[in-house]
Amino acid sequence: MPESEGSISRRAFLLAGAGIAVGGVVVAETGFLGGRALFAGTLQATPGNVTLVAYADNGKRLGEVTVPKIIKSDAEWHKQLSAIGYAVTRQGGTESPYSGPLNDNYKPGLYRCICCATALFSSKTKYDPKEGWPSFWQVLTTQNIVLRTDLSLGMERTEVRCKRCEAHLGHRFPDGPPPTGLRYCMDSAALAFVPAAQI
Repeated sequence: MPESEGSISRRAFLLAGAGIAVGGVVVAETGFLGGRALFAGTLQATPGNVTLVAYADNGKRLGEVTVPKIIKSDAEWHKQLSAIGYAVTRQGGTESPYSGPLNDNYKPGLYRCICCATALFSSKTKYDPKEGWPSFWQVLTTQNIVLRTDLSLGMERTEVRCKRCEAHLGHRFPDGPPPTGLRYCMDSAALAFVPAAQI
């Protein structure tokens, strides 16, 4: 269903979709067919440079920086990430609702990409839509993310990826609170929380 016609919760999607869990924790959002993942391989960034906005851990904007994209082998990603972090960020999976440690985290701080530490969200924009995943009504800057149309399992959604390493972070839905009306529904496994005394 196109986003313009309404929204679908990730939980409803997971239940209505393949319904296959990997290790009881992760479901591949890219879909399954006869028990086989439709997506094959690791999500990799294409070589080159990107211009991002750097942020201090207290949320202060430091300005634009041009940096090389993060390119790693499958073995390197496996070594760096937990099993669920790899399944989510490099294979496009989703953690089970209410299973991620950041879902109930409302401490002040910054949320960065687990793969490359790019700054993504502030605790100031985090809220609880009662869906079971960390959700935000705004990103720190759209310059640090990439939005892609996700047509998996016959649905149209907006996938959110990190701009520097192209890690799958989650999805954006048009049913968030004011002032943006957006809901960035992320996976805990894709985020690293950096606490800050003030933000």
